[in-house]
Amino acid sequence: MLTDVALKAMKSKDKPYKVADRDGMYVHVTPTGGLSFRLDYRLNGRRETVHLGKYGPAGLSLARAREKCMDAKRAIGEGISVNRRPKGTPYRRAIGTPSWGSGLQ
Repeated sequence: MLTDVALKAMKSKDKPYKVADRDGMYVHVTPTGGLSFRLDYRLNGRRETVHLGKYGPAGLSLARAREKCMDAKRAIGEGISVNRRPKGTPYRRAIGTPSWGSGLQ
């Protein structure tokens, strides 16, 4: 399990790499030294990745990233795709979502 001290001590490498946390969340470390929180999940037989946010003073804390991870996992458990929505819009169901023409007679 990651700690704030461990995140601050992470160094960049030649290639991007992942460091696992808990509940399926991990930190993606870029060659430039950027840290971002991500979550891999499966929904409807497809593997998807959701970007929870960047780490740092202007970004997310580890505690906030874990909260967002748990919120995303709750939505995934209800069959809601957390990756297929514009920012600021509520979650929508991935299965059984009516098409634009379904209301036409």
